[in-house]
Amino acid sequence: FGAIDLLYWRNVKQSGAVFGSVLLLLFSLTQFSVVSVGAYLALAALSATISFRIYKSVLQAVQKTDEGHPFKSYLEVEISLSQDQIGKYADKALLYSNTCMKELRRLFLVQDLIDSLKFAVLMWLLTYVGALFNGLTLLILAVVSMFSMPIVYEKNQAQIDQYVGLIRTQVNSVVGKIQAKIPGAKRKEE
Repeated sequence: FGAIDLLYWRNVKQSGAVFGSVLLLLFSLTQFSVVSVGAYLALAALSATISFRIYKSVLQAVQKTDEGHPFKSYLEVEISLSQDQIGKYADKALLYSNTCMKELRRLFLVQDLIDSLKFAVLMWLLTYVGALFNGLTLLILAVVSMFSMPIVYEKNQAQIDQYVGLIRTQVNSVVGKIQAKIPGAKRKEE
């Protein structure tokens, strides 16, 4: 059962639990600091495990059984990362950061005028988004979209594809007109 199945609500109970938990965590972060939310979550988990351990101990004493520690199977699971796993993740992070730095250098040093102008427009639009929403609100909107958009798209794919095609045609037309008017902005054929 993967992330795609969660987002497409293949199992409604699991998707609902994950969606509700993440949304509850994000709404908690809007009211309390990250430290407070983390501490409360740790206290809640610790209270649950301590209560369960005491309950099982009392039950064993009353029933005179010798079941042992209720979390024994979880305590025996190996959770350490191997050197190979750490190396693999470090290599991926290094590749990603190098790619990002090269792309930012290309955009800021105007290797391609059109791409740099698009980036400038995006940054300008983000100033307005930043004025309207804080980062946490955007994260909440992203989570809600992640859990709602795939299923909406799956149910209305034909209509959405038609409208996206129309929008893409209009945007390409406008970009083509702008490129034609800016000297030296013609894209090289690759």
